[in-house]
Amino acid sequence: MSARILVIEDEALVAMELRFVLEDLGHEVVGTASDAHTARRLVQDTEVDLALVDIHLSDGPTGIDLGRELGQDLGVTVLFMTANPGMVRNGVAGTIGVLSKPTDERAVQTAVDYALRRRAGRPVEYAPPELQLFG
Repeated sequence: MSARILVIEDEALVAMELRFVLEDLGHEVVGTASDAHTARRLVQDTEVDLALVDIHLSDGPTGIDLGRELGQDLGVTVLFMTANPGMVRNGVAGTIGVLSKPTDERAVQTAVDYALRRRAGRPVEYAPPELQLFG
């Protein structure tokens, strides 16, 4: 199942690596954003199925509010990817969960597949162990 994915990550090398992994998996990366403003503009300008959102962006710790906005108000499926998963330990409304960084290609693949199955309303037997789900 191919999807249109937005990578919201302020570390250029991490964003580039995620882009390559996602494209190798057959997904279309519609863009990358290093700050909340750019991410909002990209979501307004193009259709996004899934956003992978870091918590700390170039404009500060804006990822949590951005994830909530994308998930609740704009209908984008949101997975956080962060080295600070404790910051979202209690969950964020409108988002699925958090994948801890650093991570590997397999963990990204299984987390993205899980999120896309949920988005499509398809049966999901279990969540990948690397993905901490929000209640």
